[in-house]
Amino acid sequence: MKKEYIFVFLIITILPAYATIEQIPEWIKNNAKWWAENEIDDITFLQGIEYMIENGIIDISSSDNKDKSEKQIPEWIKNNAKWWAENEIDDITFLQGIEYMIENGIIDINKNQENSNSKKFKTDLVSDFFEVWIYEDDLYFENGVLVASNFYFKLIPEFEDLYEEIGITNKEKASVVVLPVFTSSAYLKNGFYDYYNGKCKNCTTTNIVENNLQIDVASQLGAKVLEILGYEIISDIDVDKNPDILKKYDKVILLHNEYVTKKEFDAITNHPKVIYLYPNALYAEVKVDYSNNSITLLRGHGFPEPEIINGFNWKFDNTHPYEYDKECNNWKFYDIPNGKMLNCYPEHIIASDKELLKKIKEI
Repeated sequence: MKKEYIFVFLIITILPAYATIEQIPEWIKNNAKWWAENEIDDITFLQGIEYMIENGIIDISSSDNKDKSEKQIPEWIKNNAKWWAENEIDDITFLQGIEYMIENGIIDINKNQENSNSKKFKTDLVSDFFEVWIYEDDLYFENGVLVASNFYFKLIPEFEDLYEEIGITNKEKASVVVLPVFTSSAYLKNGFYDYYNGKCKNCTTTNIVENNLQIDVASQLGAKVLEILGYEIISDIDVDKNPDILKKYDKVILLHNEYVTKKEFDAITNHPKVIYLYPNALYAEVKVDYSNNSITLLRGHGFPEPEIINGFNWKFDNTHPYEYDKECNNWKFYDIPNGKMLNCYPEHIIASDKELLKKIKEI
């Protein structure tokens, strides 16, 4: 099932006072209307709340962040959002509802604060129209090169019109992105790649790690860009446990879902419209043991026999040569019977190529 994250990503100093109400941007009011009408999800709406907190429009200095366990947004908050967007209630009344959620732990202002003491760095390396930053604690050396394990994204109000073009602001045609949780787990230490490289003899079974996709090999940047643009998000686990979940959606977007179960493979290849956004998807078969939170490699990638390449013998496998084109200078989609495939690996351009994002939306 879809995972709901009812919190705001805050990387700020708590503001000291709530003396006056500054003018609230019109795009936040539009978001409130769409949210009240279920045309955008909670995450997109709460990004506007984050903006107001960061700019001192909402005071969070007195919040003690009460119990946050499984709390839902009250229906009256949504009603307030609709009435506020229609100018039937004033700013103060609306903001009192938002402060209620903060004070009662429905919006978690401390969630994801593990890096709060880590130095924050802005970067323009991956995007022209999102604010992107990293933390000092996320930096590490790999083969003598300094790299980041995580990036953080935020919308910029001045690009509101662009977000309308490249983002999902209504649900007339539902789209969903499938996070490659199994693939991300396969690339971790003591995972399948340590087995392939002869570092570990017993690493054909590895733990599932859900909380953070790896950059590049598990398309973290692609996942974050599509999520912040309003696409609904599920994971390999959701599809494996309930393959019929994909029938709810008009369009399914795969990332680098290299390792999947047979149930997941069947559900994806039988869906009428799939965007295979990253080459090398549906490459190897795994089985899942949910009692032990682990996946086991069954077939593919030269296992259990060297001649076994694609574990499903899938004739539309587009790994070679497209997986290795990471510049994507001449990207294009081409047709297969149940959708379209991209001819390059877009992880390093997806946050900066608005034409690619427009195309993903249009397909």
